[in-house]
Amino acid sequence: MKGKWAAGIPPRNLTWVLPGILAVSERPGGQAATHRKVRRQEEVIWLRENGFDVVISVLTSPQNLAAYAELSMESAHHPVPKVGDVTPALVELYGDIVARQAQGQQMLLHADELGDWIIGIVAGYLLWTGRLPDTPTATTVAEQLFGRQLGSQGRSLVAVVAEHGPRS
Repeated sequence: MKGKWAAGIPPRNLTWVLPGILAVSERPGGQAATHRKVRRQEEVIWLRENGFDVVISVLTSPQNLAAYAELSMESAHHPVPKVGDVTPALVELYGDIVARQAQGQQMLLHADELGDWIIGIVAGYLLWTGRLPDTPTATTVAEQLFGRQLGSQGRSLVAVVAEHGPRS
C-alpha cells in the first residue's frame, strides 16, 4: 500500500475517554448494514500505525475478530449482552481494561455503533474504577464527552454498576 492510504484512516466517531489510553469508536469498517471490508482494513491499519495495542469488542458476536488477526492487530472479545444480567460481562470487561492500562497498553473499545449502549458502558467504567464519584457525575461526564444525552439503555448500564458497587 502506497501514498496517503498507507497510514489508513481513523475509525468513525473516534473519541478519547482517557487520552493516550482508551478510545471508543464504532466498529472498524462501519455498522453492520454499512460495513465495508476495505474501510475496516484502512481503519485497522490506522489504529496500528497510531500506537493502538489492542481492539476490544463488546459485540455479542465475534464480528471482525478474524480480520484483526489477519492484519496483526491484537483483539479481545468481551460480549456485553443487551438483555439479561450484564454484571459478569461488565466486571470481566472492566477488569481487562484496568489490567491492560497497568501494562501501558493503548486500547480502542468498540460496539457496532457509537450509541447509547457503548456510552453507557464507558460511563459505567468511569464509575466502576472510581474515576468518578457517583452515577449522576458519570452520566454527565459521558454526555459531555460524547456530545449527546444518555438514553435509557445507557443509563441502565450505569445503574447496574452503581447497584453492584464500584471497585474500590
